[in-house]
Amino acid sequence: MADIKAPVFPESVADGTIVEWHVTEGQQVNRDDLLAEIETDKVVLEVVAPDNGVVTKIVKQVDDTVLSDEIIGQFEAGASASSDSAPAVDPDQPAAPVQAKQAADGGEPVQATDKKDEADHKDQSPAVRKAAKESGVDPKEVEGSGRGGRVTKTDMANPTLKADSSIKSDSGRPVAESMGERTEKRVPMTRLRKTVANRLLAASQETAMLTTFNEVNMKPLMDMRAKYKDQFEKRHGVRLGFMSLFVKAATEALKRFPAVNASLDGDDIVYHGFYDIGVAVSSDRGLVVPVLRDTDRMSMADVESRIRELGGLAQKGKLGLDDMTGGTFTISNGGVFGSLMSTPILNPPQTAILGMHAINDRPMAVDGKVEILPMMYLALSYDHRMIDGKEAVQFLVTIKELVEDPAMLLLDL
Repeated sequence: MADIKAPVFPESVADGTIVEWHVTEGQQVNRDDLLAEIETDKVVLEVVAPDNGVVTKIVKQVDDTVLSDEIIGQFEAGASASSDSAPAVDPDQPAAPVQAKQAADGGEPVQATDKKDEADHKDQSPAVRKAAKESGVDPKEVEGSGRGGRVTKTDMANPTLKADSSIKSDSGRPVAESMGERTEKRVPMTRLRKTVANRLLAASQETAMLTTFNEVNMKPLMDMRAKYKDQFEKRHGVRLGFMSLFVKAATEALKRFPAVNASLDGDDIVYHGFYDIGVAVSSDRGLVVPVLRDTDRMSMADVESRIRELGGLAQKGKLGLDDMTGGTFTISNGGVFGSLMSTPILNPPQTAILGMHAINDRPMAVDGKVEILPMMYLALSYDHRMIDGKEAVQFLVTIKELVEDPAMLLLDL
């Protein structure tokens, strides 16, 4: 008999919550089959089968808090499922169909449950069934993000309906679909969203946060992208976007203004001799900030490729702890959602964050003449305890100058 344990969490993660069991007691599994998912403050971690065998006992249930390396179940390697090890009856499971033998014994025949509905119900975890009862949303109408398209508890917290679906309750009645209905849906916040909320609140209350703004003419960068994007993609296998140049421009600006790349640790200022830039990404589970490591050593193609990779992992909920720990500076691009201007909130213990916004054509005065140019507002929020206003403004102006004249990056000017 072997123990099924939670993963070893890093020091920055105190505990986790079991959000879903993908197996039941007595179920036979193969090596590396997904057994359970544990949500931490940062990511969802998967617990897989250590070998071929049978899950003999589930110790920690859905919504239970678990510690690093804590036992959550038991496993017998090499065993096979038997009738003696059948899982206990789940009160949420539909009753088994009555066999035809009842008719022969004189009992009243009962129509068997529809096989497809029964299979769908059995494929849902207890956590999903519980969420369905609380929300009135039919899991069969929800796009699943789990293995093989399974619907998870996280999917039920923020349901994305299938293209040919409308939200329906278990009774089949639509929920909050017709105009004039006044309905509410109460769902618990995910652990990640609660953590993000607490961190943002702490950032606004515990830092002397200030924001400075500037605007950048995007025409030179857009012209460069239009001229070289096909060659760039052909050579590097990845599309040329705007984020890579902003990352490289921010890296150069961080070199010139070390205080913006520093962090506060109590009464100490920690100056970092490396450049790890986090890129804020919106996912179905909430805001996550995967980190690009050593951006001073990365080419623009490396940056584009890594951003694409991390973005894909974020949407699938597959980011690892290593992908999101650390970071000395953050870039947030609200412009992809149409934001014209905002004041980004710091990501402690970092002391600054850059906000990018939508590109809009605006009339600008150029050499005494009015020209229509694609302009973007930039915002730099910073901790005034660490960074003086002069440094913050000069840092943002440096990024503006590098973006408006990309050749300066290549010539190291």
